[in-house]
Amino acid sequence: MKNENIAGRLNEFRRLMKENGVAAAIVPQADPHASEYLAEHWQLRAFLSGFTGSAGTLVITESAALLWTDSRYFLQAAQELDGTGIILMKEGVPGTPGIASWLVANVLPGQTVGIDGMLFSVDDYKALESTLRAHDIKLKTDFDVAPQVWAERPELPSAEIFVHDVKYAGHTAKEKLQQVLNQLPALQADAVFISALDEIAWLLNIRSSDVAYNPVATAFLYVSPNGSTLLVNPEKITPEVEEYLKSQGVSVMPYSQVKTFLTSLPGRQRVLMDAQRSVVEVRNLLGERAVEGSSVVALPKACKNEVQIAGIRNAMKRDGVALVHAFMEIEDTLAEGRELQELDVAAILRKHRGASDMFFDESFGTIAGYGPHGAIVHYEADEESSSRIEPHGLLLIDSGAQYLDGTTDITRTISLGEPTELEKRDFTLVMKGHIALGRQIFPSGTRGAQLDALARQYLWMNGLSYLHGTGHGVGHFLNVHEGPQSIRLNNVPTPLMAGMLTSNEPGLYREGIHGIRCENLVLTVPAMTTEFGEFLKFETLTLFPFDLKLFDTSIMTDEEIEWLNVYHAHVREELLPELEGRAAQWLTDKTQPLVRI
Repeated sequence: MKNENIAGRLNEFRRLMKENGVAAAIVPQADPHASEYLAEHWQLRAFLSGFTGSAGTLVITESAALLWTDSRYFLQAAQELDGTGIILMKEGVPGTPGIASWLVANVLPGQTVGIDGMLFSVDDYKALESTLRAHDIKLKTDFDVAPQVWAERPELPSAEIFVHDVKYAGHTAKEKLQQVLNQLPALQADAVFISALDEIAWLLNIRSSDVAYNPVATAFLYVSPNGSTLLVNPEKITPEVEEYLKSQGVSVMPYSQVKTFLTSLPGRQRVLMDAQRSVVEVRNLLGERAVEGSSVVALPKACKNEVQIAGIRNAMKRDGVALVHAFMEIEDTLAEGRELQELDVAAILRKHRGASDMFFDESFGTIAGYGPHGAIVHYEADEESSSRIEPHGLLLIDSGAQYLDGTTDITRTISLGEPTELEKRDFTLVMKGHIALGRQIFPSGTRGAQLDALARQYLWMNGLSYLHGTGHGVGHFLNVHEGPQSIRLNNVPTPLMAGMLTSNEPGLYREGIHGIRCENLVLTVPAMTTEFGEFLKFETLTLFPFDLKLFDTSIMTDEEIEWLNVYHAHVREELLPELEGRAAQWLTDKTQPLVRI
């Protein structure tokens, strides 16, 4: 039935393409805010294709449908697209053309490609338009047929907004707004229009639950010296929040009036917009008012202040305690011979984290992949796929929480029986990379791409690799994936700076066998100052042990063993005062010094 539904939806979409003179259409996984995770209202690509991953773009022509996605979703996409007739295009794999290249080869000169201009960033639009124009292919930016093809489309989110207390945020919204305004003269701008939901939430100290796992509110924000305006669904604003916003110099207008608002701004006003996270339709509506540039919010948001850092430390300790009880329950369930499904693991984790009154939500859908499922990088079990977990093999658990004072993200791979030599060797090679990155000292100005090979070197030397990034930024009670920094093979120009919270998560995935990923969150902090300048390092904040059974000490150096033992001693020091009885003994056992055999 699912495949029949997909075929019917694609046929209706093609009918609308024909009516609008469109030879090919691009349907991205996107919203008007360049979000990674979307509210249900914007899940058009998933509706049309059946693919539910958070990254991927659908291209539809009269006779074909293709879906591009990255290595995190190759296995998942293959399963979800099976029988739909949609062709999987594996991004980053040699021989796979990019979308623009494929369109040039398959759309005739003079024909038209259709996109919804509210779903394409300015930068993405420019790159696509330039390529198509060079081959005499037109690009139509007002091809929005979602209301016609998706009769039961969910409404825009209406969850209420609440204020994120300054005792957690560290600075008031008024202070942050002034910080933004202070940057505008140098950028030759009079005001700024912000589309990114996490930037709006951070800037105004507001949160909501419009997007699963990400505590953001669907809105646009206009900031100027004469006052700021939040464009948001009125149902989301309580009298208390309206009064709070007013006290910070922010008025409220309906979200639906964004286009009218933009066109009504004074003609001579210069409005800064982030070309990466603002859509082309916003640029078109601003017209000559638009000043394209980089975000003035991203860096201040990424470099956490002292209040936020203190909160993150507390959140890590709270999370570590919850994980001790959760992993104990997982072990006990298997030891007693009771059935344990992958879905049960997610429920156990949520139960123990949710016991805290600081808990708000998970920070993403828990990945509990047993055996071969661990090799599916972003696997998330459902009623159909959930496997029974047996007392042998590897279990990969990637999970996190949203606490009022911080966001967590941790991956541990554990052995449920006596590990094989292959499991131990694979795990240790991954951990050697994790340790190498975690203990590195580097000069100020270093970018993530310059560090990425540290985490891959031992895998590469054995003919092994992984295709996902090694580290992503993490928000403060915000999105678990946050820029502008990252640690990955391709170059991201933003250097790592003091106060940035980033993941350290190398992995290894053997299709049909097992998956291994080892992830901590690390804080960039000053290391030293010498005659060669300032140097930085990573401080590991995550507090939970790695599985001692999985280390092959024969391929570890003394320094690597010492790093692990120091880390485990730190975990004991931080968590034992919060534990008692059997839980304290469990942690003590799991953090015994690793010795060379």
